[in-house]
Amino acid sequence: MKPFNPQYQHTLKEPIQISGVGLHTGLEVNMTIKPATPGYGIKFQRIDLPDKPIIKADVDYVVDTSRGTTLGLDGVRISTVEHLMAALVGMGVDNAHIELDAPEVPIMDGSALPFVEAIEKGGVQEQDAKKIYYSIDTNIQFTDEEKKVELLALPSLEYKVTTLIDFNSPVLGTQHAAMKHISEFKDEIAPCRTFCFLHELEFLLENNLIKGGDLNNAIVVVDKVVSEEELAKLAVAFKREKISVKSEGILNNIQLRFPNEAARHKLLDVVGDLALIGYAIKAHIIASRPGHSSNIAFAKKIKEYIKKNRHAAGVPVYDPNQPAVLDIRRIEKTLPHRYPFLLVDKIIELSDTHVVGVKNVTFNEYFFQGHFPGNPVMPGVLQIEALAQAGGILALNTYQDPENYDTYFLKIDNCKFKHKVLPGDTMILKLELLRPIRRGICEMRGTVFVGNKIATEADLMAQIVRKDSARS
Repeated sequence: MKPFNPQYQHTLKEPIQISGVGLHTGLEVNMTIKPATPGYGIKFQRIDLPDKPIIKADVDYVVDTSRGTTLGLDGVRISTVEHLMAALVGMGVDNAHIELDAPEVPIMDGSALPFVEAIEKGGVQEQDAKKIYYSIDTNIQFTDEEKKVELLALPSLEYKVTTLIDFNSPVLGTQHAAMKHISEFKDEIAPCRTFCFLHELEFLLENNLIKGGDLNNAIVVVDKVVSEEELAKLAVAFKREKISVKSEGILNNIQLRFPNEAARHKLLDVVGDLALIGYAIKAHIIASRPGHSSNIAFAKKIKEYIKKNRHAAGVPVYDPNQPAVLDIRRIEKTLPHRYPFLLVDKIIELSDTHVVGVKNVTFNEYFFQGHFPGNPVMPGVLQIEALAQAGGILALNTYQDPENYDTYFLKIDNCKFKHKVLPGDTMILKLELLRPIRRGICEMRGTVFVGNKIATEADLMAQIVRKDSARS
């Protein structure tokens, strides 16, 4: 079996079907999770409605967090999405289309484990597209003084989560849970079930708010003395002959899967709610007394930070004190260009999936004589040419004898010029493969940086051709 590569996007190998009951609606739900193309993300579709509306799994569409996380658009709702979202993140699924014939994701046993098992059974498929991670390079904090909630995102090389809970309950006590790497989710976090206190359960039952509730899909913490009459009412509500409570303080004496199952489930909820940011992040999340409303508010804050700073994500760091991977002499051996048309001075990073080159722009460049005389601006077409040349080095790096091949560019798409390049600027040329090279066709995303600003960006497609072959 091919090892899971977190650097690429993933979807399902085949559709999977899951049926159950909605916790709050009590309706039977049939759910199908289907594969989706790279970049599709996670989207839900209500196939039971006439126009079959689709709602993106995004914090911008969260409309309710009172009893779970609910997405909504134009009056259409999809409730209790957090456990499924957590399972998708935990199993590395980036792209999926989810069809439901009811307004709520089935609660199953109150954990993410049934979803994880279904995804694992169906299989996860690697896709020909890189996965983009956004790093948090400063602390992001959310607090709710009234609820005594504090959420913090710290810079980290991995996505990890720590939760702390304190409900002032002698049954639960103060608990914490930690996930140091997303690979721990399946075994350590996914099996942990949702929980509530008996006084909350009684309120929900009296107001007919958990029509699909069952003692098999939640842990009920008994936080008060319960009379036999109350136990009898609960037995009728849950269609049981008898319900009991022992000294452990758990209704019907359900066996906990972990001593700190409550804290672990809160961690599960954090993972599921933060999945609605819409971006894969690398950060250490510390959540003290988290809940759905605070999780979503925090997710919105992180998303806003990423939107403001994503231009800086992946900005190469150029240290002129470090030796070049390829200097100008090595570049001349690879590329068929010479002065005045060689537009890459050195290569500072090179792998099988990306390249970073440097072009120093001086007032002595030949093109400044005729391009905006008196107000020198580097022609955009030459910025693209510089990207293309650096991309040629990336493409040929996959060959053992690159000097025997040339690259010819077939197509340039999505080209944007965002900032002028002026004399004295240092252009950082970054190209990343959009998908593996196949049959000599190389597809790349190129970006020109000046400092930490994007000057130019474009998608480029090139063909690798042996020099002794005629180009078709």
